[in-house]
Amino acid sequence: MPFAVFLTDDAACDLDELYDYIALHDTPQKADYVLQKIERAFSKLSEFPERGALPKELLALGIREYREIFSKPYRIIYQIMDKNVYVLLIADGRRDMQTLLQQRLLGA
Repeated sequence: MPFAVFLTDDAACDLDELYDYIALHDTPQKADYVLQKIERAFSKLSEFPERGALPKELLALGIREYREIFSKPYRIIYQIMDKNVYVLLIADGRRDMQTLLQQRLLGA
């Protein structure tokens, strides 16, 4: 049975900001293309949520409850709870992910 995939409010904002940035600095067609790629990654999570790796920045802190998949160059951080997948963060992997993950997921 497939898992349900949900975007948190923060992840939905990430996606909106990403789309707007690409549409403004490239083209709306490119923004649509990137959005479709990320949405395909979400649909794969529904079938295989355990396929994601543990984020190395969190693993270094001993935190093993989050996973990540890539839609290059974007990292999609999520958590599995029961039969649900909660997407928590969508960010360009070239950012300072250590700080971003600590702020977003750990409230630091």
